[in-house]
Amino acid sequence: MNWEVVNSHRCTLGESPVWDAKAQRLLWVDIPEGEVHSYFPDTGQHSIYPTGTQIGAIALRKSGGLIGAAADGFFRFDINTQTREFISDPEVHLPGNRFNDGKCDPAGRFWAGSMSMNNEPGRGKLYCLEKDLSISIKLANIGCSNGLAWSPDHRKFYYIDTLAQHVMGYDYATATGEISNPEIILNIPKATGYPDGMTIDSQGMLWIAVWGASKVIRCNPANGFILNEIHFPATQVTSCTFGGENLDELYVTSACAGLTRKQLDSQPLAGKLFVVRDIRCSGVRADRFAG
Repeated sequence: MNWEVVNSHRCTLGESPVWDAKAQRLLWVDIPEGEVHSYFPDTGQHSIYPTGTQIGAIALRKSGGLIGAAADGFFRFDINTQTREFISDPEVHLPGNRFNDGKCDPAGRFWAGSMSMNNEPGRGKLYCLEKDLSISIKLANIGCSNGLAWSPDHRKFYYIDTLAQHVMGYDYATATGEISNPEIILNIPKATGYPDGMTIDSQGMLWIAVWGASKVIRCNPANGFILNEIHFPATQVTSCTFGGENLDELYVTSACAGLTRKQLDSQPLAGKLFVVRDIRCSGVRADRFAG
C-alpha cells in the first residue's frame, strides 16, 4: 500500500482526524497549536481555524459544527464564525491535565479522555458527555487516554490507554452507554512503539497508529492477529480515519513534536497528513453528537 502526502503543511502534533461525509472533507486538530484543520480533497482547499486553547479532539454534531475537548474542557466550535462555546470542565481542579483523543458513540454521546501533560501515570480519566450535557466517568486511573472505536454492530467498544501498552475491548450497551467485561485485545511492547489513535473498518478490523514505529497496523480484535502494516516516513504516527466518497481512503496524521534537529532532517515529512488510497476495504461513517 502506497502513501501520499496530502499537502505541504506540517503539524506540530496532528490528531483526531474525522471525515465529514456531508461536506466531503477531512477535519483534524493540531493539539499544541490549538488549531482545527479542514481539507477538501476535491479542490485541495486547506483552511486553519484557531481555537485559542490546546485542543485534544473534535467530533461532528448532528445540528452542525463541532463538539470538542481541550485543555479547558468540553466545548462547541462553529467553524463558520470561528467561535468556541464553553460547556464544562470536569478537570478544572487538575490544571496539569488536558484532554486528548475523543469520538462520538453510536447513540450520539461524545467520549473523550484526559492525560497528564507531564506524563504522570494514572492521572487521566475517560469521560462521556451525554446529549443533555451531563458528564459521567467511564474509566479512571488512565495514563494517556487515546484511541476509541465501536464495532459495526455496536456491541463492542475498543479503547487505548497508550501508557498501558495495550488495546482493550469491552461489551457496549448502546441504550445506556455502559461498558463491561474488559479484555485485552492486543499488547504492544514498548520496544515496538506505543498504541495511539485508532479507527475501525466495515469488517470490524481495527486500524491502530503506532507512535514511535512509523506505522499503522490492522488488527483482528477477535484474536489479536495483526493482518497488515502500512509504514510511513515519520516515526510519530498519531491517528487514522477512513475518508473519501466511498470511505475507502485511509487518512493518517503525524507529529514532529519533540524531534531533534537531526531527527527532523532525517524525516522531513514528520507532522504531515498522509493518505493511502489503495486500502482495499472501507470504513464506517463517523457518528455525530446529538446534543
